[in-house]
This record gives sequence, C-alpha cells and structure tokens, in this order.
Amino acid sequence: MTTRSEPVVSRPEVVVVTGVSGAGKSTVVNALEDLGYFCVDNVPTPVLPSTLAALGDAGVRKVGFGIDVRVRGFLKDATRVLGELEGIEGRDVTVVFVDASDEAILRRFSSTRRPHPLSTSAEPGSERSATAVLDGVRIERELLTPLRLRSTFVIDTTQLSVHELRRSVIERFGPGSGKRLRMHTRLMSFGFKFGTPLDADLVLDVRFLKNPHFVPGLRELSGLDAAAKSYVLDAEESQQFLKLTAELLEFTLPRFEREGRSYLTVAVGCTGGRHRSVTLAVELAERIRSKLSLEVEVVHRDVDRVKASGPGADPDHAPPDKSVLPRGEPR
Repeated sequence: MTTRSEPVVSRPEVVVVTGVSGAGKSTVVNALEDLGYFCVDNVPTPVLPSTLAALGDAGVRKVGFGIDVRVRGFLKDATRVLGELEGIEGRDVTVVFVDASDEAILRRFSSTRRPHPLSTSAEPGSERSATAVLDGVRIERELLTPLRLRSTFVIDTTQLSVHELRRSVIERFGPGSGKRLRMHTRLMSFGFKFGTPLDADLVLDVRFLKNPHFVPGLRELSGLDAAAKSYVLDAEESQQFLKLTAELLEFTLPRFEREGRSYLTVAVGCTGGRHRSVTLAVELAERIRSKLSLEVEVVHRDVDRVKASGPGADPDHAPPDKSVLPRGEPR
C-alpha cells in the first residue's frame, strides 16, 4: 500500500558550463551528470539547438553542455547560439563560467603534466612549460571574454578542492537548491519478522511500544484504522517518539539533500508490520511534509501479509515466514 504527495513539475533546464582550462569545468559537468543531467561535453556550438531539440523529443528535461576552447573555430558563434537557447520560451538556461587564478591553473597543469590546449610547444616539465601554459591561459581568457560577460554566475575555484567545487554545484543545482525537485523521501512501515528492508537508509524500531495485536477488537484492524491508530497515538511514549524522531529527521534530511541525495528511505518497523509501524510512518510523513515541504511517499510493506486470525495470526509468536531467509543464505 502506497500513498504519496503530489510531485512538482519542473521547467526544462539547460546548464552551459564554460571556463578556463584547469579551472574545474570537467568537475562541474561530472557533478551535473551525477545530479541527473544529460551532459554533452565539447559539443560544437552550431549543433546545440538541434541537439537540444532531439533530447527534448526524447523526454530529457535536464541537459548540460560543456563549451570551451576545444571547440576551436566554433567558439566565435557561442554567444549567438546561447542567445537562441535563451530565447526558447518555457526553458531555463543557466551559463556557468569556471575560473581560477593563473597561479592555481599553472600549479594544476604542473601536477597533471598535461599541456594547455592553447599553449605554445613545450615539453611538460621543461623550463619553458610554465611560460607555455601561461601563454595559453592568456589567449584563452581573451577568447572566452564574451562568454564570461554572458554568464549567469562565475565560480572561482582558486581556493576550492575538487570536493568543495562539487558541493558548490550541488548546492546550486541539487535537490535542495529550490529550482529543482526536492529530495524524494519514502517512509516505509515493515515487520521485523519478514526481514529488514534492504533499501532502507535509516531504520527505526518501535517494538518497545504497546502492541494493539493483544487488545480485543484491535487485532483484526490495521494501523490505518481509527481505533488502532488512536490506541497507538494515545500512548505518551508514542508521542515522545514522534517528537524526538521528527526533530532528528528535520535535522538530518536537509543535510542528506545538501549532499546531493535524490531519494532517501526511512523504515519504521514493528513485529508484524501491521499496527504500530503503520500508524507512526503515516504520522511522521505528515510532520515532515509540513515542516520541510518535501515530497514524501508512504509505503506499508507488510500491512497485508499478517493474518488477522487462524494459524500464524500472532505476529509475536507465529512461525517465521519460510519465504524469507537469513541474509546471505542461498535459496
């Protein structure tokens, strides 16, 4: 059984990444790709509109393009083509320019021992290699000046590590940035007797709470029924659990989102997965939705697996389900 909040439909997005060689453009493109963007690097500018149209026809809504001096003669048309892309109605276009100081770029090229794309001929490590790189950077900055002036924002990576640069991209374009879909959070109720969910990121055990299974008239109900729900929520320990757990999730979920997580599963387990975990998963989901404005899906994995009467009815003492084997044991 699954319930979810209404998803938000986002506008199609195009992110164009450009900048000076050695400043970290590849890191930015890779981070966008990890965030679900369809990225094409070193693409000739004249084919950008047709490429974007083809991707749109295929249902791709998030696209990243890498443009730099490697496109050579096509670079002179870059600003005109970007103007065409920005003129497409209903689409968000962002131009990111990645830059760094000459000293930082020289240090990075020296550590990788790779030549600059526009550097004059010199063997890596030779006395002329440093001058060659700086000559290439000077020429490159001149060629990229129109793109820098047209950029939405500039990322200066002089003092940033690779990890810090990636985090900066995630903060701007990731689930918590405000312009993209938020992190999808799933609250799953389950019964420990059927095994812990393998896809759970956080597991909460509520077997310490009073069990409605042993109350006449509640055994046949589930945690979705009003009487069983009231029995669980009326307990003081249940309210304390909800308060403290909601505070924990309010603290941790935005930080998971900040790290670029697109989805997260929080599993709430009781013995049979029919009463306590079901009620509390629904209640926690409501609190998260109201506090964090996240998309929250509620899944009740085992609510219909426990029999209400007959053999195997008691979730605390019924024989184990033979279809569920211990972890690592072959079938």
